[in-house]
Amino acid sequence: MSTKSRTSNERLDFRLSAEHKEIIERAAAYAGESLTGYAISTLLDRSRAIIGMHESVVLTARDRDVFLDLLDSPPAPSEVLKDAAARYRDLVQSSG
Repeated sequence: MSTKSRTSNERLDFRLSAEHKEIIERAAAYAGESLTGYAISTLLDRSRAIIGMHESVVLTARDRDVFLDLLDSPPAPSEVLKDAAARYRDLVQSSG
């Protein structure tokens, strides 16, 4: 996704120290980007990385094998699961 959306009508305002601004301006210049473009692309990159860390699951090889085995041969539903399914079915039928 491009750092410039089709409509740029949202704002994000914050204050920072002169030292921090100078560092960011230097980095933007080295990257060949405007200060705004650099700030947006950096915030988006970091935000996507953090979201990815929190919204993805990384399995060990052992975990993957157990998961795939369960998909191939799922266990029979327990009585607790059967009861929960029946309660859900009743709830859905009574509300519809």
